[in-house]
Amino acid sequence: MGYGIEADHILKMHEGRPNIADAIKNKEIQLVINTPVGKLAATDDSYIRKTAIKYAVPYITTVAAEKAAAHGISDRRKGRGEVFSLQDYHKNL
Repeated sequence: MGYGIEADHILKMHEGRPNIADAIKNKEIQLVINTPVGKLAATDDSYIRKTAIKYAVPYITTVAAEKAAAHGISDRRKGRGEVFSLQDYHKNL
């Protein structure tokens, strides 16, 4: 992934174990980026979102939000700690 952020692919529940719900419960995941597509998306999205909320893990569902988060994480790591709303971020693109 870009911006110096490590990311790994992980199984969804219907794909077997260990899966994303297991990893969230085990505190192995600090951020969920889930851009649902396809027939199983509604089911997958629901359990992933509910598990992330239950265990207080940030949850992102759009590419625009992912990009904003990646820029924010990168800037924070570089010592630039300004906070902008997503609307202000897009206004400055």
